[in-house]
Amino acid sequence: MKCLVLSFIGFFLMTSIAVAGHPLVTDDAGTQGKGKGQVEVGFSFFNDKNKVNESTTFKAEGGEATVGVTVGLLDNLDIVLIVPYAWYTIDGNNARVARADGISDIVFDVKWRFFEKDGWALAMKPGISLPSGDEDKGLGAGRSTYRMFLIGTKEFEPVAFHANVGYIRNENNMEARKDLWHASVAAQVKVIKGLKLLANVGMERNHDPASDNHPAFALGGIGYDVSERITVDAGVKYGLTSPETDWMYLTGLTIKF
Repeated sequence: MKCLVLSFIGFFLMTSIAVAGHPLVTDDAGTQGKGKGQVEVGFSFFNDKNKVNESTTFKAEGGEATVGVTVGLLDNLDIVLIVPYAWYTIDGNNARVARADGISDIVFDVKWRFFEKDGWALAMKPGISLPSGDEDKGLGAGRSTYRMFLIGTKEFEPVAFHANVGYIRNENNMEARKDLWHASVAAQVKVIKGLKLLANVGMERNHDPASDNHPAFALGGIGYDVSERITVDAGVKYGLTSPETDWMYLTGLTIKF
């Protein structure tokens, strides 16, 4: 059963690798500023399908709700805490084979913006995921995982581009691959006051050690500033390769303080 769960819901092991501005997967190099911060509430819903052979098809559905708090310790240094709650079901040939819900692995990150000039910015983002999710239910890795990301941003109004590259030490008890990489790029365009269009593509190393077919995605979304302190967003993420989740629908709310 562990192998089955791993093949379908590896997304729970991966979604917290790069904690970015919702609904993007790719993070930007911006920081909150000393004494400032934000609370992000995000929801994602996914469905996935895998045809094993002519007589066997597995379907998975589920989602994740996250609460993230970011606080600026310095003008160029943030700390981030993410608490996720996940749920899923897996059906094989229309018969239920697995179901679970609960807290998944809690994430703690630090973002340090070490360069900023002429619209360019660079940041480093080390982080750790704590084994708070139930590994037997596929809600967590079962061990602490570590990562380091390099983040680049280029802004020229009304457009901004972001790029991430990262290494993840995916310690786990599920026989998943331990050395992972991530690469992604994103763009955002301000079309009218308060409204942004968002696009994102990326790829990560497959957590299944038996496969070199890596999950890749494309994402489109919007963000709207209801006020100076409140932003709402929505997006759709599509799997470009078979290991990636077929479809994911995202929505979120950000409140700055």
